[in-house]
Amino acid sequence: MNAPHRSQRAKDEDGVKEGGTGDGRPTREEAEAAVRTLLSWAGDDPSREGLRDTPARVVRAYEEYFAGYSQDPFEILQRTFEEIDGYDEMIVLRDIRFESHCEHHLAPIIGVAHIGYLPTTRVVGISKLARIVEVYAKRLQIQEKMTAQIANIIDEVLKPAGVAVTIEAEHQCMTCRGVHKPGVTMTTSRMLGAFRKDEKTRREFLAIIDRK
Repeated sequence: MNAPHRSQRAKDEDGVKEGGTGDGRPTREEAEAAVRTLLSWAGDDPSREGLRDTPARVVRAYEEYFAGYSQDPFEILQRTFEEIDGYDEMIVLRDIRFESHCEHHLAPIIGVAHIGYLPTTRVVGISKLARIVEVYAKRLQIQEKMTAQIANIIDEVLKPAGVAVTIEAEHQCMTCRGVHKPGVTMTTSRMLGAFRKDEKTRREFLAIIDRK
């Protein structure tokens, strides 16, 4: 038997709980102590002058890197515009730059996202699409999941005729460690509705994001 469908919002809420950002979250002092432990494990002295303030800086940086856990993508997409005079052609926002972090090594993922959708009765401000990318990027991620999350929440909230999301990114866990292969770009895509069913629509989207 297939598992019942669960909305992207429900999955987001579960992910935040599993990510340890609920009531059981460590204190700032505990987080800074953990950084000092890692500095010692790396072989340095966290009490020396150059590293004395590093734990506090790292914790502040983590607040910025992972701000997406405290933001609700569903709420971001709630304000829409219905006075569109019947517009139902493709809307595309391309080259949305993002920085994320790999959940396996905490290494940066740096890339761009392209979003397209076919509105039915309403549209959303383009800055909101960029913010959706930012919310999911500012969490521990794998690129495949992030691609699906962005497409799924847009589909769930806006209920368009179709959604397309493509992400191109370089993973520092592959360039700075392991196989050490810089310059390698990973591409993922998620096509829903008309973008999945209609090859012509899908080709149009891919042609638009490929224009330089």
